[in-house]
Parts: sequence; C-alpha cells; structure tokens
Amino acid sequence: MEIHKLTPQDVNDFIALIRVFSVVFEMPDLEMPNTKYLNSLIANSDFLVFVVKMNGQVIGGLTVYVLHRYYSEKPTAYVYDVGVSPEHQRKGAGKLLMRHLVAYCQQNGFEDAFVQAEADDLEALNFYKNTAYDHLLDATHFTYYTNK
Repeated sequence: MEIHKLTPQDVNDFIALIRVFSVVFEMPDLEMPNTKYLNSLIANSDFLVFVVKMNGQVIGGLTVYVLHRYYSEKPTAYVYDVGVSPEHQRKGAGKLLMRHLVAYCQQNGFEDAFVQAEADDLEALNFYKNTAYDHLLDATHFTYYTNK
C-alpha cells in the first residue's frame, strides 16, 4: 500500500476517493461535483487529501481541513472524512493513513490533528480507539442549518 498527498493534477484520484466515500458512507445518489471545483479544492492549501493505493488503484483516503487558530501560530488538522473501500477494510490501510497524516503534521509544523466520530458509529469509534491517538474528548455536536 502507498500513501499519496494529492495535487490538482491528481483530480481523477480525488474522484475515485469520493466514490469510495459514497460507498463507505452509504450515499449511493451522490452527485459528483465538477472537475473544476474539485481541482480548486485540491489547490487550496487549507484542504488536504491523502489517498491510499494498492496496485495503482485508490482503495481509500482521508480529507483534512487546516484550521488556523488565533491562540496559536500553529495550525491544527481537522480530519473530515476517512474511508477505505469495504473489501480492503481491516487490513491496515486506515491505520496507515492516520500514521501518515500525523507524520505529515509533525513535519509541517501543525500543533495537532483531530477527528470526530458520532457516538452511535461504533465501527468508527472502534477504529479510532485502535489507532495511536493521544487524547480522547467526549463532546456533543450542534448543527445550525442555513437552508431552512
């Protein structure tokens, strides 16, 4: 397995990752955003995409939003999505992605990296609990919809 940080030239790998996410997160009707938009996301220095490939094929990955804080000059990495195609789960790809992300953050001056999981998503909770995390925070998430 190989980990790659995507660049705008890798938009096809990003599309492949989004397709993996649509399966993992059970979004069969997901409409793929246009390539120009996806290129602009990858080109944004505050958005990172890492994919894990096996035999040249994207089998999973993660996306990260870089958060700039006002009480520290070092950014934090907010892991937004992590997913590995079902046929490749439980074979180390997810843990490899998380280790790679932490190493990337250490090498690039990040304060930390964090990820959230829903309390009823036992599969995600078990996955993250089996990674080399440093701190577990139990929190409640509030959402404010803007399209009422």
